[in-house]
Amino acid sequence: MHVILHLIPKKYLIGGALILLGLSGLLMMGTFVAITGGLESENQQGEVTEIEGGGIGVGTANVSPEVMRYQPLLEKYAQKHGLDASYVPIMMALMMQESGGRGSDPMQSSESYCDGKVGCIKSPELSIDKGVLHFKSVLEKAKYDLKLCLQSYNFGGGFINYVMKNGGKYTPELAISFSQMQYQRVKHTGNYHCVRPEMIPYGACYGDALYVSAVLKYYTGTIAADGKPTTPSGGGSGSKSGVKVIEAGETLIGKTRYVFGGGRSQSDINAGRFDCSSFVRWAFEQVGVNVGPLSGVTTDTLKTQGQAINPKDMKPGDVVFFDTYKIDGHVGIYVGDNKFLGCQGKTGVAIASMEKGTYFGDKFNGRVKRF
Repeated sequence: MHVILHLIPKKYLIGGALILLGLSGLLMMGTFVAITGGLESENQQGEVTEIEGGGIGVGTANVSPEVMRYQPLLEKYAQKHGLDASYVPIMMALMMQESGGRGSDPMQSSESYCDGKVGCIKSPELSIDKGVLHFKSVLEKAKYDLKLCLQSYNFGGGFINYVMKNGGKYTPELAISFSQMQYQRVKHTGNYHCVRPEMIPYGACYGDALYVSAVLKYYTGTIAADGKPTTPSGGGSGSKSGVKVIEAGETLIGKTRYVFGGGRSQSDINAGRFDCSSFVRWAFEQVGVNVGPLSGVTTDTLKTQGQAINPKDMKPGDVVFFDTYKIDGHVGIYVGDNKFLGCQGKTGVAIASMEKGTYFGDKFNGRVKRF
């Protein structure tokens, strides 16, 4: 080999070495792309945002921004159909599993609404309207066994009858046995296959036998024996804790100045530099309520949290929104008597009127949230 190398001109040796180096670089780049491409496909659900549940529940839905944007509609139709708002985080988790919040039928309501026909719903709002109504109907038929309700949302109402004849309470084993039984009846059609490889050995290929755990991985909270998320001990911002958050916020009156984008670092806080949303976050943090990360809080993140409240029912400690330079451009904490505590441009943290005819009274848009 040594003799052969001596016979090859040096310029060809150098050229060959450069070619080999380039090929090895391409190989390494291809490997890197393959690895990162795999990581991207495994994380295609995107950013996860925590949304606090309202009503009697303490549950938290860990969902994508695509699902998060539908929280107001879920709250709207929960109220319309007489469903307790504490189920909203559960339905957000369900939507995350069904569609990730994408498409024109994010709650996959077409089958229940159109007698088994898929794809008949073309409007996200109609999907949510009918999805919430169907969820409530299934929940009632399941006698508020929430896990039975969730699995029946996937399997259909026949699963409720099956469970009632076999102990009357949801178990994962009943879900698997029902899937096995139903699959034997329909597999000849060729329209069904196992959505989960781990169910293939069981022949449990009808629907998703593990649907309950799939939904609940997007939900953090405790489910009581009656199927409802457990009651928060504090009772929400519109109770005693609401008074406490006002008292905490009032300690900054006369000690701050308004800076757009301020209040998102400890140095800003120490110097008394806040804007409206960072002040609201700070006040709730003082009473042990986390409404979002320090660096990322905005009026748009605040408005997606908590329970929607009718303005006629708002109490001290509820969070109120105003359409100023944009929709929901300003936020504050209601203190009662048509007044709110907020960080305003000319005053810093101060109490301002929201009586009709005043600046903020005319800008109040009716959005009220209870954290």
